[in-house]
Amino acid sequence: MNTRNKRILIVDDEEDLCEILQYNLGNEGYITEVVHSAEEALKLQLAGFDLILLDVMMGAMSGFKFADKIRKEMALNIPIIFLTARDTENDILTGFSLGADDYMAKPFSINELTARVKAVLKRAKSEKAKESPVIKFGELELDTARKRLIINNEKIELTKKEFEILRLLLENQTRVFSRDEVLTNVWGKDVIVTERTVDVNITRLRTKLGSYSQNLKNKTGYGYYFEF
Repeated sequence: MNTRNKRILIVDDEEDLCEILQYNLGNEGYITEVVHSAEEALKLQLAGFDLILLDVMMGAMSGFKFADKIRKEMALNIPIIFLTARDTENDILTGFSLGADDYMAKPFSINELTARVKAVLKRAKSEKAKESPVIKFGELELDTARKRLIINNEKIELTKKEFEILRLLLENQTRVFSRDEVLTNVWGKDVIVTERTVDVNITRLRTKLGSYSQNLKNKTGYGYYFEF
């Protein structure tokens, strides 16, 4: 995963630990900023960060209270990894109930932390892509809200089923769908159509995709997928 320009906020009152985190994350290509209290963190433009590494036990405002505030009052969905010496089951459950994406007990391995940071950021990127109404691939844009396909700035007319097939494949990158799975997802379980119907719609869709038709693949014996 490309870490360039990914901004991580470190909120922890242990200065030595902050220095270690900042050094190692910097070596991984991340841009980091450090504050030593939740109160300091609230003065920042938090929406500009891609991830928060958050201590639980700090001063007047704990990490739990800070997480609760930014989730509920500020409606920010920034990924959070809690870093804490409090590792009881109740503490862990509290962290996740407040919207934590991960929870690491101190002391921890720096290598494990960087691996978890990468995993959380990758997951957040994937979820954000699915939430976006527009799916982009090169000059191809599928607007799922307006139900339209644009290729090279030109609107391409699709039938409802062609649109839903393309959407299914684009939203599930590299996953292979059998004809039966396409039928279930696009036509529904209660509609009686043959697998040949899928092939016919795929053929029509390919003719409309132009140069992107080569990305709509058929894995022999398995089904269809869109190659990114």
